[in-house]
Amino acid sequence: MSKRLKKAVRKKRGSRTHGYGTISQHRKGGQRGGKGVMTGGKKHLWIKTVKFYKDYYGKHGFKRHNYIIKSLRIINIGQLNELSKTLSKTNLNGLELGFDKVLGKGNLDAALNVTALEFSKLAIKKIEGAGGKIEKIE
Repeated sequence: MSKRLKKAVRKKRGSRTHGYGTISQHRKGGQRGGKGVMTGGKKHLWIKTVKFYKDYYGKHGFKRHNYIIKSLRIINIGQLNELSKTLSKTNLNGLELGFDKVLGKGNLDAALNVTALEFSKLAIKKIEGAGGKIEKIE
């Protein structure tokens, strides 16, 4: 068996194309439908796409524009409580202390007057429930 192959190879030595006609009929991507992983992925190898690369084509997900996204520095009510004890203040200004939004995690021991850009609903409820006041900066 191997002798026949050797003869064929020997016979083709010196031949530019080894019996395949032009170079493009064997050495390049035309013989196999193109080059790359997704060669023929939308045509003759569609079943490969369906089986192994389901999400290869098309857009996926949603990207929000940067002008829509707010990057607020947040603080929780529990942290505000500790901060008021360490500073021994009842009036806390968010712009001076470095926070923009107050969230409602934690508990308050004393009535605080808090100034910030935004407040969550639970934070408003807890601050006013403890006898404090909120001020929104606009």
